[in-house]
Amino acid sequence: MSYDYKKLWQPIKINNMRLRNRIMLSAMGTFTPMQDGTDSEEGIRYYEERAKGGVGLIMTGAMFLNEKTAQGGPTLALHSTRAIPKATVMTERIHRWGAKACLQLSCGTGRNGMPDIGERVPISSSANPSFYNPEMICRPLETEEIKEIMKDFANAAQFAVNAGFDAVEVHGHAGYLIDQFISPQWNSRTDEYGGSWENRVRFATEIVDSIRSVTGPGFPIIFRISLDHMYKGGRTLKDSMPIIELLEQAGVDALDIDSGCYETMDYIFPTRYTGEACMAYVCEEARKHVNIPIINAGNHSMETAVDLLESGNADIISFGRQLIADPEFPNKLKEGRREDIRPCLICNEECIGRIFGRLTQLSCTVNIQVCQEGATQIEKLPKPGRKVAVIGAGPGGLEAARVAALRGCDVTVYEASDRIGGTFGAIATAPFKKRIRELITWYGVQLEKLGVSIRLNTKVTPDTPALAVADEIFVATGSVPFVPAISGMEDEKVMDVTQAHICGVKGQKVVICGGGLSGCDAALELAMEGKDVTIVEMMDACARDVMSINKISIDRMLDEYKVNILTGTKVTGITEEGVKVENADGSSQILPAETVITAFGQKPNSELAETIADKYPLKTTLIGDCQKVAKAGNAIREGFYAAMALQ
Repeated sequence: MSYDYKKLWQPIKINNMRLRNRIMLSAMGTFTPMQDGTDSEEGIRYYEERAKGGVGLIMTGAMFLNEKTAQGGPTLALHSTRAIPKATVMTERIHRWGAKACLQLSCGTGRNGMPDIGERVPISSSANPSFYNPEMICRPLETEEIKEIMKDFANAAQFAVNAGFDAVEVHGHAGYLIDQFISPQWNSRTDEYGGSWENRVRFATEIVDSIRSVTGPGFPIIFRISLDHMYKGGRTLKDSMPIIELLEQAGVDALDIDSGCYETMDYIFPTRYTGEACMAYVCEEARKHVNIPIINAGNHSMETAVDLLESGNADIISFGRQLIADPEFPNKLKEGRREDIRPCLICNEECIGRIFGRLTQLSCTVNIQVCQEGATQIEKLPKPGRKVAVIGAGPGGLEAARVAALRGCDVTVYEASDRIGGTFGAIATAPFKKRIRELITWYGVQLEKLGVSIRLNTKVTPDTPALAVADEIFVATGSVPFVPAISGMEDEKVMDVTQAHICGVKGQKVVICGGGLSGCDAALELAMEGKDVTIVEMMDACARDVMSINKISIDRMLDEYKVNILTGTKVTGITEEGVKVENADGSSQILPAETVITAFGQKPNSELAETIADKYPLKTTLIGDCQKVAKAGNAIREGFYAAMALQ
């Protein structure tokens, strides 16, 4: 289906702020602000690149009112004038490219404070249990403290005006502190901030009043709110309609809406399993209750964005990770270059996963330049035409070939199979892996445009003449399945997980040996096709190698599709009837199976790689899984660095 994207390019106004198009950069923490409360050059350049790429509105990540409400997370020092000069640099570099800048303001996470990040500040609307540590009961805010917060919002609004921001957004989302006041499940107060809907929303409307007292009537105030918490006992879509009506009456100029809260965290940070446009459904009902512009987020593609805008139920589409993956996508789309837009994988691994797991700055699985744009500009080599041989067309090899070609090299890719993408591409058959398939297609398009020669069905040996004449050799031969010494593995009904994706799976009853990501994804895909699937996992839980937020989705969907999961269970053999296993209590049983899929993991395909490196040590670089098995993002990063290291 062809799309007319012109709806995305229609200007729109929020109060007195005119936007050049309907595309907004979502608010996402970058973890780039410095210890002194100013943003770093990396953070400023990150926002500038998205403005340069054609976005209409840049929304900063949540900036907290002061160090206490920030709970240790890096943020601009909104409480201090020392951060204004650098913030002004940020807004002016955004404005330089024609985009507008909005400062998102937050008074804190309250009961949702991340563990192990700064001093604990257990405050909330009421005596609620901490999300991460339910044994810790949060302290309800005193009325005088609430008044101080209102003063802090006024100070933050003045900061925004002084620094040249075009708008502010109040972060009332995700079950954070403001949402804890709004929502009955977290607000049991009996004073003027509890009880009725009007009282529960009072905290939020007083924030709007405090900001307006500083900015005046023409300055846009946007309010971000989840309209459906999506769990039993949480606020429903119907419950939220009186709230947004009150917010409009209070002077909010636009609503930034979606769904979810920390109890349904995989909608706060949507996964590939939740699907595209997974929170667009909240807009139709909201449109019936308010007249101000509506912004919507949630795994949007360019096409779902057009659909939602044309429905009239939303006015601006918020793109987060897609703009991380490709900051130039608005300009590319406007120029009719849809095929050149690098897709976000919705994998969460190197964006929120990197922040959650390592407390370090934002990056991206497919775009290694994120938050390093200044240090990683791809420039031509002084002498063009250097011959580069890339062995293996998995993600690491493809990225190395792309960047080397951009730098002016003469690149040839040698791939033993009949397709590009490697194992990463081969296993991307499920509906929820659509974006992986799109990434492999994107690489194919880019390499063709760059004149890279791809030789499929071509096996390379250390004696291949092309290696001798190459100036540089990148070896990205990937990994191969790990095969344990288990009896019956030669049975014709046994196949490894990669072959299962390539060849398809016969029979109704399937047993998958191994409950890591590849095993769980295969199980889910087959269960979605209607097969009876059992996962056997030796450890005490499945998907232990999966980023925590993604695991929430996987666990829920495996349960929804009735996948039988046996943990603490060891595969001891394959028989004519099925899979022989040893249970945690030492007992044995045979699981009937028409097809047995082995997903015991991968090991480096290192023999060829090391032999080539030994023969040509001065010009060979090993990339990705042929050294150490890891996720695709690691291979892409190593491929990027290998090509960037050429001098």
